[in-house]
Parts: sequence; C-alpha cells; structure tokens
Amino acid sequence: MSFLCGMKYSLLFLVVFSTALFTTAQDTPQPPYKRFPSVPPFKILLTDSSTYFTKENLDKKKSVMFMLFSPDCEHCQHEMEEIIKNIKAFDKTQLVLSTTRDFDQMRDFYQQYGLERFANIIVGKDEAYMLPVFFDIHNLPFLAFYNRKKELISVFSGAMPIEKVIGELKK
Repeated sequence: MSFLCGMKYSLLFLVVFSTALFTTAQDTPQPPYKRFPSVPPFKILLTDSSTYFTKENLDKKKSVMFMLFSPDCEHCQHEMEEIIKNIKAFDKTQLVLSTTRDFDQMRDFYQQYGLERFANIIVGKDEAYMLPVFFDIHNLPFLAFYNRKKELISVFSGAMPIEKVIGELKK
C-alpha cells in the first residue's frame, strides 16, 4: 500500500513539475527591442575618442539603420563594402555602426573604409554593451531598421543581401 501511495505522490510531483516547467517556458520575456519598439537610449564613443553620440543626436528627418558589427568579422566587412557601393540608396537614412570590440580596431575599420567621407554614417564603440543586450544579438552583423518617427521596422541577424537592406529602407 505504501508503494502505491509513493507512486501517487511521485506521479503528482511529476505532473506539477511538468506543468510548472511548461508555464515558465511560456512566460519567457521578449527581448527588449520587441517590448520597446523605438530607438533605444544608446551612447557610443566616436572615433575621436572624446565625443559621444546618443539617441538625441539622431537626425530627426531621417530613418535610422543600426549595424552592430565586429571590425574583424568578414560578413561585417562585406556588408560595409556593399553599403559603400550603394551609398546613394542611404541618402535619407542615418547609419549608426556600433561595436563592443577594441577601440583601435574600430578606428582602423573606420579608416579602412574611409567612412569619414559619409556624413550619414556614424561609427562608435558601445562601451556599456547596451545595444547587444537590447537587441539580444547572437550573430554579426546585426541590422535594425527604424523609420523617421524612430519606430522599429525590422531586425536582421547575420549578413543581409544589399537588395534586402535597400528594400527595408523603403518601408
């Protein structure tokens, strides 16, 4: 009889535990960018090593594309090359390139691609690691598109064909 009673308790425990586990899995919070679909309050250190660029510095009349990158990432380098080749398609967009990597690597990337030539491209180091957490990134490059009202349009993780990038800018 006690064996049967023990089995009932074991079965009851298994059912309660499974239900709790399933319920917890259903309550997994969404990443911050989904809960707060507007431009996050970021702060990146620019290549001059003394100036910060923030949400308040964004051009109010332009859409925004964030590109989280690593200077030594081949996919990021290819994405940058494609953006430069098609820079005219970005006339109404402000590009914010952010990295958490070494400051000197970031500055080398900036110089390698001659990004100082483009007034609409901002490159900086996210010292607080805010953007990777906000966007819950797992792959680089990571692209986030916002309209002129600074409302989220879409995000894309990994290399994205330039035709799709340009398509997202038109939304």
